[in-house]
Amino acid sequence: MILDTSYFMPLAKMAVSTDLLLAVGDNKTQPKGLSFDKVTLNSLSLFELQAKAAKLGINTSWVIEALDAISRFFRVESYNSPEIIEIASALRKDFFTDYVDCVIVATAVATGEELVTEDSQILRKRKELMEKYSLKILSYRELIG
Repeated sequence: MILDTSYFMPLAKMAVSTDLLLAVGDNKTQPKGLSFDKVTLNSLSLFELQAKAAKLGINTSWVIEALDAISRFFRVESYNSPEIIEIASALRKDFFTDYVDCVIVATAVATGEELVTEDSQILRKRKELMEKYSLKILSYRELIG
């Protein structure tokens, strides 16, 4: 499953209301098939995590540790693969103005994996994305619920 950037924020000690990695660790996602070995993110999320941490004034050592853990323990797809670029460009034209969201959605489409997100714009477009790309999109509550 492709996870949106916000789910990795707790690794850098940023508070979120939907700590999906904790839920995976507590085995609350097993009925839905999510385990640490099935977690994937786009490399652009590493940058986005750094940017959010800088904006919030998070200790840089926490950010460095989080990025190291993410790189070691999760599969990271490159933001600049030709297929992701093509799909992201189409998404930018047809669905979203935020290119980071386009890349994250494109990663799910390109890998054929489900996307888990709290992004309200992505969740609002999930029916159209399912129709056009056969992309299944879930929220935290749907995954652990």
